[in-house]
Amino acid sequence: MRRDGALLMAIVNRTPDSFYDRGATFERGEALAAVERAVADGADIVDVGGVKAGPGRTVDVPEEIRRVVPFVAEVRARFPDLVISVDTWRHEVCRLACEAGADLLNDTWAGADPELAGVAAEFGAGYVCTHTGGAAPRTRPHRSTFTDVVADVVGEVTRAADALVRAGVPAAGILIDPTHDFGKNTWHSLELTRRFGELTRTGWPVVASVSNKDFIGEALDAAVPDRLAGSLAVTAVCAWEGAAVVRAHNVAETRQVLDMVAVVRGRKPPARAVRGLA
Repeated sequence: MRRDGALLMAIVNRTPDSFYDRGATFERGEALAAVERAVADGADIVDVGGVKAGPGRTVDVPEEIRRVVPFVAEVRARFPDLVISVDTWRHEVCRLACEAGADLLNDTWAGADPELAGVAAEFGAGYVCTHTGGAAPRTRPHRSTFTDVVADVVGEVTRAADALVRAGVPAAGILIDPTHDFGKNTWHSLELTRRFGELTRTGWPVVASVSNKDFIGEALDAAVPDRLAGSLAVTAVCAWEGAAVVRAHNVAETRQVLDMVAVVRGRKPPARAVRGLA
């Protein structure tokens, strides 16, 4: 975590059917432009994904590799110091992405591929441990139940983090993510937001992946294009409670929220403070 607040992870989807942008960054040129904008707008990390999270057209391993790996290599060449994350659950993709220069494996589907940990250990890559309530990759939740969703999440992701350390993944590179919406209904995601501090108190750095998600849409009765304000509100809550990384589509706006939270908390000075002093 930055000394002055949370890191900002920008989302770049190399998919033609993203729920958020409907394929706006699928083509190479548009995707590279999106990375350039994200860096200019204050992103610390860029998270590259080649498969839509929800149900949709089948994307096999060779196709995911085609979408992700050459792009990672090009981003690494253009931005030598940028942290590059790859959003995948497949070890074949991770291996080649790490060879191409990826630093972080965002295992969105909670260890669905048990070989992923070995790849991270081999390359010394960072790793995001997630929680899906046992849901299979690219499936939507159906009547998910938890006695205590926060306790379930904390237990699962911390066990996963400990297992990664035993497998040889560097502890300093492991993060945990409660994974709002994945395997959860709106009430679950709201509870995770309300009690986000219980995750940060585990001692593991926590990722808040809340941007434009369905729980925000249902809370406000807002379609995807109208979820920015709700996303920023939830981002502020998570940042105040100590999120180490915030994953977002709207980079410039999210950067301002994170900076404002850091200023209010006293971790960062105001950019300018002359009111009442002149």
